[in-house]
Amino acid sequence: MAQAALPKSSLTVTSAPFWHCGRTVKGMMTDTLIALAPAMAMAVFRYGYHAVEVLAWAGLAAVLAEALAQKLMAREYTADDYTALVGGLLFAFMLPATAPGWLVCIGSALTILLGRMVFGGYGMSPVCAPAVGWCIMTISWPDLIDINGMLLNWDLVHPLSELKFFGLSAVTSLSLPSLMLGQNLGALGAEQSLMLLLGGAYLIARKQLRWYIPVSFLVGVFLTALLYNLIDPQRYAPPLFHLFTGGTMLAAFFLMPYPSASPVWRTAMLLYGLFGGALLIIIRTYGIYPDGMAFAVLLSNMFTPLFDLIQPKPFGGR
Repeated sequence: MAQAALPKSSLTVTSAPFWHCGRTVKGMMTDTLIALAPAMAMAVFRYGYHAVEVLAWAGLAAVLAEALAQKLMAREYTADDYTALVGGLLFAFMLPATAPGWLVCIGSALTILLGRMVFGGYGMSPVCAPAVGWCIMTISWPDLIDINGMLLNWDLVHPLSELKFFGLSAVTSLSLPSLMLGQNLGALGAEQSLMLLLGGAYLIARKQLRWYIPVSFLVGVFLTALLYNLIDPQRYAPPLFHLFTGGTMLAAFFLMPYPSASPVWRTAMLLYGLFGGALLIIIRTYGIYPDGMAFAVLLSNMFTPLFDLIQPKPFGGR
């Protein structure tokens, strides 16, 4: 018996008509670059050509390292989504303006290779990639990463080093506006606290970043520093000093909420932020590094799977 011919439309296979929220990785990275722009501009204004050189080498090395890794892994190039560029710039933000070019290139390449590509690429890393690069450089070449090396070129002080080695009396003359505007020595972009705060507010306003981690991290820094200050106000700095010095704002808005390395549930994000903020002050108080912001971020990343166990109960679940 001859089979009846089926109409062509009944054999057509297409994807389901899913709605697209309109958010793309490239769009997220473009907003992140816009958010970083004020701090970059302030760093260039403060440190001139030195800042331009560090930022340029870091961005270029990150993009090239990602392209090389993708070629070896036979993957499609993704340099046009700006994820590698953002990773390289965040790494540069944690360096002194006097960092030599070769160190910037090696550190930026390791940020991408060891912080991201070994885990499969962007979105798969369980740790904050720029913090990985900074820790490797700090342990390998501590003298070249040391902020005090900048004393030879600029007649300014590094607040956290002054507090660490000379006590609270050495930083009482530093005003809050000078700390917020980065009018002291520090990492290239991390010291631009006010500009980073504005950038973070922009990301929240654009709905590229939820407020839970940044706000809880800052609350964790404030409360822990306040506790130490109440215990001994002659020895420990007040909370506002810690909020606007070092990499506090950089960690709050750009490193702690690193995609794939931070929790996804609201309660877990709040606890994760509080934990990271408390760790930052503890490391500054007892650690050998004046800031240690990257270590606090990486240690917090290690606890992300535990925080993610705190999930809302599903409907009908016991």
